Amino acid sequence: MRQSLARAIGGVAMVGLLVGAAACASDDEGGSGSTDAAACGSKIAFFGALTGGNAQLGINIRDGAKLAVDQYNKANADCKVELVEKDSAGDPAQASGLATSIVQDAKVLGVVGPAFSGESKVANPILSKEGVVIITPSATNPALAAQGDKTFHRALGNDASQGPGLALYMKDVMKVQKAFVVDDASEYGKGLADQVKQTLGSVVTSSAVVKEQQTDFGALVTQINSSGADSIFWGGYYREAAPFLKQYRDAGGKAKFVAGDGVKDQAFVDGAGAANAEGAILTCPCVPPEKAGGTFAADYKAATGREAGTYSAEAFDAANILLQGIKAGNSTREKLETFVDGYTGQGVTTSFKFQENGEIDPSAVAIWAYKVQGGKIVADQEAPKS
Repeated sequence: MRQSLARAIGGVAMVGLLVGAAACASDDEGGSGSTDAAACGSKIAFFGALTGGNAQLGINIRDGAKLAVDQYNKANADCKVELVEKDSAGDPAQASGLATSIVQDAKVLGVVGPAFSGESKVANPILSKEGVVIITPSATNPALAAQGDKTFHRALGNDASQGPGLALYMKDVMKVQKAFVVDDASEYGKGLADQVKQTLGSVVTSSAVVKEQQTDFGALVTQINSSGADSIFWGGYYREAAPFLKQYRDAGGKAKFVAGDGVKDQAFVDGAGAANAEGAILTCPCVPPEKAGGTFAADYKAATGREAGTYSAEAFDAANILLQGIKAGNSTREKLETFVDGYTGQGVTTSFKFQENGEIDPSAVAIWAYKVQGGKIVADQEAPKS
């Protein structure tokens, strides 16, 4: 467990992310400011999928973290921080080896990630045992905060917030009467589906489980069409959701399609086909990138040539918290952990103050519903809270 004293020390007079970024910019003229020389050459790692069927979610995160590091290094040219990339392909089986490689590099003080809940469950105990600071911008399974990993932090709401908010949107906004719930048995997919089921209650009339990397959904399509469901909730990732929805629509299926953040990527729309995905509702405990604070959206597009994607802004915030800690002279894992535990500040997505279990304050959590319109994912509204 974290110690209250450490939080108190780390939390005194911490400057918000946006203010901190401005301070870094001013340092560009006068060197690296007060940064401890021992912190120069420190590293932070990105941990997530850069290849594989769900790679785009990881790429969004990597690019958000990279933007933060690039901006930091421009402002602190004589005392830079390196971003190390660890490609998990979204596969929990690779998580142990990647986590071990991170902890063996003493220069790596913190991690932006792991990106997915399954890989986080495996990697977090390894990272935490060796004091590597974890700030995930995307792994939303609530159980991750209960594993006892003392360096764990989550930069957004979890599925205990997303699931009920999503279900209330289905009931109150979509007026769903009969829901068919599907999950992929992953840590993330099943966890989110269970939260949705609990809130929907008797509205859920049928359910089914699919396999990760499944491509043929003929039997499931038949089952759903026979159920009379007016809506489908998908607990899983876009890799399976896209071919499923295409096959379902091709077979004449008319039920509304709803999914969580693991499906919220343009790759889902492109894979399912714009016409098939039209009207789909996708929720996320993440801010619409265009609503992020400061100049984030414009900076991201200038750096990558693309609009910011799901979790790009959250990754930017997570990286900046770590960078502000390094800037303050926290040149060891232990010192950086104390800093992050007590951090209080405003990011481009929300305000940050971590609780004892590493979650952000509940008042800072917002669940957004997005809709596929004209082949694009656009923000619809915040999901109901109660």
